[in-house]
Amino acid sequence: MLVNIPPVDNSIKSALLDKINHKTKPLGALGQLETTALTIGLIQQTLSPRLNAPTILVFAADHGIANAGVSAYPQAVTAQMVSNFMQGGAAINVFTKQNDLDFKLIDAGVNHTFEDNDQLINAKIALGTQNFATTQAMSLAQCNAAMAKGVEIMHTTIAQGCNVVGFGEMGICNTSSASCLLATLCGLPIEACVGRGTGVDDVAFKNKINTLSEAIAVHQLTSDDDPINVLATFGGFEIAMMVGAMLKAAEEKCVLIIDGFIVSAALLVASKIEPNILDYCIYAHCSQETAHKALLTHLGATPLLHLDMRLGEGTGAALAYPLILSSVNFLNEMASFESANVSQKS
Repeated sequence: MLVNIPPVDNSIKSALLDKINHKTKPLGALGQLETTALTIGLIQQTLSPRLNAPTILVFAADHGIANAGVSAYPQAVTAQMVSNFMQGGAAINVFTKQNDLDFKLIDAGVNHTFEDNDQLINAKIALGTQNFATTQAMSLAQCNAAMAKGVEIMHTTIAQGCNVVGFGEMGICNTSSASCLLATLCGLPIEACVGRGTGVDDVAFKNKINTLSEAIAVHQLTSDDDPINVLATFGGFEIAMMVGAMLKAAEEKCVLIIDGFIVSAALLVASKIEPNILDYCIYAHCSQETAHKALLTHLGATPLLHLDMRLGEGTGAALAYPLILSSVNFLNEMASFESANVSQKS
């Protein structure tokens, strides 16, 4: 990926902290809102940050590993949910509308051919990936094409005025991809990385662990391998496209809102390509998916919300946005001790 992501410039950090600390409140009283305000100020290199044209990008694709019986739902649900998104009937539609967020839906590789629709960006790489239990999920050429398409979509989104973007996904079996990416790139046992995803029962859960364990054994990849090769082996087209979009967003100094387990796995891959991307991220929530907490810990992340959610779709990012906006608003609009003529702590 030909992107260049510098670390955030900390030269204004002391000035930002001074502004935060002199608002009419005890030191640290706004908790994570203060941390979030600092992060955004550093990303934008200003004491008066602004959030413009906030957008949620939801990438959808199918996974060949579905043929191994690792999901409680059939693969056809991916296409059905994409249709639901287009009709405005999903949770992400409700929450983006509620919070005045732009919503973009991307077909990265759904196993269905949709009619042209203004609500859907056709970026299809193929009709789903291969079954990574027996072969690579995608070729390196497909993986690079998906990432490049993500860069292109992000470039267009930024050109429309967006400087804060949340990421979401839809794809039956993409928790299996995320689990294998986490296990391989972080050197963790697969058992610690597998959750129940869409809600598999005990028998299916055991099958999921066994299937993914065998897949990892087949490919023999480690954290020392090229992260793009790991992504091509275990990823999905929606995950690869998110990786490209995230890298482009950070290069353009956007604020990235990271949703749940699958989006965090995409960020993990992106961080192995360009570690400085983590300077540009705000973490919406900690998912109920088993391994998300471990993944957030690896990323050094502190999520804003703990709501026991595991839906995906960017729902956590959409729900966290009002808090992120509040962090900017208090920094810009809240009085200081001096302007309000309020005595400070002695």
